[in-house]
Amino acid sequence: MTKSRKLAAFAVIVFFLSAVSLVSRAQEEEEDDENPHIFYAGFVLGGNFTQIDGDNFAGYHKVGLNVGGIGYAQLRKHLALSYEILYSQKGSKSDITRYATDSNIVITKYDIKLNYAEIPIMINYFDSRKSHFGIGLSYSQLVSSSESLTTIPATNIDLTKYPFKKQNLDFLVGAQLHLYKGFFLNFRFQYSITPVRSNVPPDFSRSQEYSNMFAVRLMYLFI
Repeated sequence: MTKSRKLAAFAVIVFFLSAVSLVSRAQEEEEDDENPHIFYAGFVLGGNFTQIDGDNFAGYHKVGLNVGGIGYAQLRKHLALSYEILYSQKGSKSDITRYATDSNIVITKYDIKLNYAEIPIMINYFDSRKSHFGIGLSYSQLVSSSESLTTIPATNIDLTKYPFKKQNLDFLVGAQLHLYKGFFLNFRFQYSITPVRSNVPPDFSRSQEYSNMFAVRLMYLFI
């Protein structure tokens, strides 16, 4: 079994075991008769702080947008399923110069831009103050991508021969802090289960690349 398949299986098992645990816990609590099984929605706006594991540059130096809509389906008094439709920018950016792998070539500038349409689905547990935390999975479709590389001495590598994958699956965890009325502050960590690229430029990356990111967002819900 490949590394990506092992990670995918592990993430799916954790997700569903956690969902079952939350449902069981919620079933032990008294139903909220005044507000049963409702749907509500809102908007999110924030930023991604991302890196690509495998490009040999460490650090969350690439900043991008995270914006879209979010909806909740209340399952129990303290339990809700959330679903989102997002425009999410990810990628990588060099912060220092370095030598390419097994090469005398010096990389002076490196930049990856990945723009996704993304659909995260999460199971969330709410406390009495409406703050909540959740875990889930996210499917993303690559909308556009670009990659630039500057080296000394200059290289003529054609980066278009090493495309990024069109679809991706991520595992994510997050927490939403209730601020005031419908406003929430959201913190999220997200890691790709499947690689964002397997066919990589020689001497400039490891055999596979994975997306790794934190997001900070402001969320408003019509509740």
